[in-house]
Amino acid sequence: MSSNKAVKVRRRIGILVFDGVKMLDFVGPAEVFVEANQSVDAYEVVLVSADGRDVQTSIGASVVVAGAAAEAGPFDTVVIPGSELPPAKFVTPELLEAVRRLAADSRRLASICSGTFALAELGMLDGRRATTHWKFTRDLAARYPKIRVDPDAIFVRDGTTYSSAGVAAGVDLALALVEEDHGADNARAVAQSLVVYMQRAGGQSQFSASLHGAAPRSPLVRAVADLICADPAHPHTVRSLAAYARVSVRHLTRLFRAELENSPAEYVAFIRFGLARDKLHAGYSVTEAAMAAGYGSSEAMRRAFVARLGISPRKYQQRFRSTGVDYGPPTLAVS
Repeated sequence: MSSNKAVKVRRRIGILVFDGVKMLDFVGPAEVFVEANQSVDAYEVVLVSADGRDVQTSIGASVVVAGAAAEAGPFDTVVIPGSELPPAKFVTPELLEAVRRLAADSRRLASICSGTFALAELGMLDGRRATTHWKFTRDLAARYPKIRVDPDAIFVRDGTTYSSAGVAAGVDLALALVEEDHGADNARAVAQSLVVYMQRAGGQSQFSASLHGAAPRSPLVRAVADLICADPAHPHTVRSLAAYARVSVRHLTRLFRAELENSPAEYVAFIRFGLARDKLHAGYSVTEAAMAAGYGSSEAMRRAFVARLGISPRKYQQRFRSTGVDYGPPTLAVS
């Protein structure tokens, strides 16, 4: 007697681990998929290694694997984490062969942090957009010029291939995959359960505004920059900042351009814009974000967003209500 009731099949998530693998790179995404099972019971997480042997992680802990990559069977999604070891040391011929086998029998392929180098070495990212941890992006672009490296994004999707900045960004990527599979509500439930942000979309910068770009070199510029970052909403002027530093407006402007590549006014605008984005991510209304960031009005903030991102604050916030996997990186450079 046949039954009309559909049998629910779990998506198999294969995670390829190796000696020296950065533990958070694979544990974070794995926990996202496992946590999703609390509401949708949709994933089976399987750890594999190149040869089927257990591995030792970056913190010295041993990890038991289910078997070798060649014998693991098909996966819906394959995840390649990274390592603190240089890519030349952990991206071995054995690892590459394992990646090749796993990728050939999977629907989606995702790399975390420097795991991107394994996909790059196999040519799987040629002609595609990709990212990795900021400290590896320059090397990735130099070694693999066929890849369109996005050095600032939290994660990038290009077709069925995904890459992330690593560490906590692997959690953001995994949440995006859960949303893609089962909707924003289920992804949000996972984020709430794990007490992590849902709003960190792929296009969000790897850097907060205060960490982005050149750092002040002199104590004077550092003191003024710290004053701005401590209270971006304050009505700072070049004259008031120069008075605080006890130098002339001209001298302060010259120092800022030499050290931060922006005038004091441009730096204030940059930090203020970053605060407004953070407030929108946190769920503030456009009016509340404008007031908190020191914009004179919602219209002033709207003009700033359109000038920098090409969209209004309201549209920007709407895109960040989900993980926004297809949204490109915001441009923070001051024009």
